[in-house]
Amino acid sequence: MIPSEPPRAAGAVARTVSGPSTAGRAGYDEHFLGVPVPLPVPAGPAVETVVLPYTHFTVVLRPDRRMAAATAVCIDGERLPPQVPPERDWQLDPRLDKDRQTGEEVYRNNSLDKGHLVGRLDPVWGEAAEAHQAHADTFHYPNAAPQADVCNRSRQVWEGLAGYLLDHAARPGRRLAVLTGPVLHDSDPPYRGVQVPLRFWKVAAFLRDGSLAATAYVLDQSPDLIWDAERALAGATPGAPPVLGAFRTFQVPVTDVAELTSLNLGPLPAADLMPVARTPEDRWKRLASHDDIVLQRR
Repeated sequence: MIPSEPPRAAGAVARTVSGPSTAGRAGYDEHFLGVPVPLPVPAGPAVETVVLPYTHFTVVLRPDRRMAAATAVCIDGERLPPQVPPERDWQLDPRLDKDRQTGEEVYRNNSLDKGHLVGRLDPVWGEAAEAHQAHADTFHYPNAAPQADVCNRSRQVWEGLAGYLLDHAARPGRRLAVLTGPVLHDSDPPYRGVQVPLRFWKVAAFLRDGSLAATAYVLDQSPDLIWDAERALAGATPGAPPVLGAFRTFQVPVTDVAELTSLNLGPLPAADLMPVARTPEDRWKRLASHDDIVLQRR
């Protein structure tokens, strides 16, 4: 492990880690859109993070939780490869000690998925070797978090957000900066030495008419106690993974993501395209399809 000089962020303790196996990884480029979109970092005092640069994306890892607090990826929709690379085996990041990341032991012989934070195809663009390396980099465990293995429409909406925004929001140029991570809460249920997050967040940034624009989303996998109460009680057995609910995807104000995560999201709250709802029940807009996304202030 070869630590470099630690960058400092307001209210947070961070250090960037590099090593022979990741030589040449530049990571996320905060100037990718032409206007600065900084890497999200904890806004609270003395929250330790380790910054892990990969190809076209960066993971901001919290060692105390053994998983990412945030990720940030640059997506160039004009330089996507013609063929989709096959999936790969997951691997630990050799720059970190094993006990500072969530590895295979958490996912073995249970119903949990290794949920990509940076989607495996999002950073895959550029020259062939560069795209291949970016794809391989997404299969490092710091880029995963435990998710329910259920497949439903809401999860499909979540996983297709980047492609939809490239086609409908980030034109011309087809460039996105996407920040993603789990909502790390003290009450998250424990399992095999980690706490399983019940929510995930995503903020997409792009240019509209030359100005920065942003939209934010939350994926909720907490059990619905109205519909899932019986299953939750039946599944609450010693040694079993926590009971997780069917995914629900919401478009939310960027400010709500900042409050949920205690992350500094820089200029993105002010660039939000979602109008502030007049009533609390309308503040989070549940998405049944991408057509429900609000992409302009009203």
